Amino acid sequence: MTLYGKLETDVEIKVPADKFHELFSSRPHHVSRASPHIVQACKLHEGDYGKPGRIVIWSYVHDGKAKTAKELIEAIDEEKNSITFRVLEGDILDEYKSFVVTFQVTPNDTGNVVHWTFEYEKLSEEVAHPETLLQLAVDVSKDIEAHLITA
Repeated sequence: MTLYGKLETDVEIKVPADKFHELFSSRPHHVSRASPHIVQACKLHEGDYGKPGRIVIWSYVHDGKAKTAKELIEAIDEEKNSITFRVLEGDILDEYKSFVVTFQVTPNDTGNVVHWTFEYEKLSEEVAHPETLLQLAVDVSKDIEAHLITA
């Protein structure tokens, strides 16, 4: 068995791609307003919002437990509405040697699609693939959609 993995999913949203992207790139601390039952906080640790190289610390709930993740923003592409995050520290690294999250928002016939990609290396074969974390990304995406629609 391989320890490396990749999971992907699409989430259809009915809000502008640039608005969804901008929330994560320039105002990630507002994600907790959109999805307070999942994301408790996002604090800037280093760097500037909207810029690659920024490090943020997320406080969130996963599988009913409070968790944290310190993430480096590796890439932000305003034209493609994509962002790549690398987990540097936190609960995720209790099970994964490396964990990279990328999302890109693109238009479709009914609005836009958020394409989430998780690339990871498990610490051992006993570690499950991160399907529940991927579902968390889907749930947060839907919460952000609802928040942006009412804003």
